Amino acid sequence: MAKWQILPLRVDDAPTSMAIDEALLTLNSEGKLSNTIRFWRWLPSAVSLGCFQSLEREVDLEVARRRGVDVVRRITGGGAVFHDHDGELTYSVVCNQRDVPNDIVESYKLICGGLVEGFGQLGIMAEFKPVNDVQANGRKISGSAQTRRWGSVLQHGTILISPDVRLMFELLKVSPEKISDKFIASAFERVTTLERELGQRTKIEEVRQAMATGFEKVLKIELLQEELGEELLALSAKLRPKYASNEWLRKR
Repeated sequence: MAKWQILPLRVDDAPTSMAIDEALLTLNSEGKLSNTIRFWRWLPSAVSLGCFQSLEREVDLEVARRRGVDVVRRITGGGAVFHDHDGELTYSVVCNQRDVPNDIVESYKLICGGLVEGFGQLGIMAEFKPVNDVQANGRKISGSAQTRRWGSVLQHGTILISPDVRLMFELLKVSPEKISDKFIASAFERVTTLERELGQRTKIEEVRQAMATGFEKVLKIELLQEELGEELLALSAKLRPKYASNEWLRKR
């Protein structure tokens, strides 16, 4: 059974979290770091943009400033995502490309299978929904994004616990008439949360442990608890200014 590392749960701002993910991907590709799974939370809450999205088209920057919400650009593709500090757990999987299928959808299916198993551990019947979502009772409960660089893979995504849906629609650019109780109720019919499915709030550590167990079972690995090493921390610190910069944020 292959041994991967799992890092401690962290709470970081958006640029730091994005820098850690890129550092993990870089060091894994250089053979300096084993395959890794980590979980984190965002402080403050944030909106992350896909690598190729237009900032001006996707995010209301005035609302973000007023509500104290970070805005950051990912190195992965996909759409704009609101990350609620109190309502979400985020995961990352970093591994050698040979350890997942070459087919993109199949690789999503494998990695998201760990989440499906994790939700099962919590008592929720979930399923993979191509291309990159996990659903419970026909509603999205997790979304993911992936990039492949230098022979390694980074996939990260959301685990929705109890996000503030109204704030999400204030931050993401939708027409004002859509920010209504009727529209939000309609949107919430397409999205669900752990709290909604279970009828109660689940502790973050319980969710983390369930997902870690799910990844172990589906990926057929053993997770070994490790700290962030000096090389990873140093590279993350070097990369952080990029993610905090206007140049990176406004590149599209």
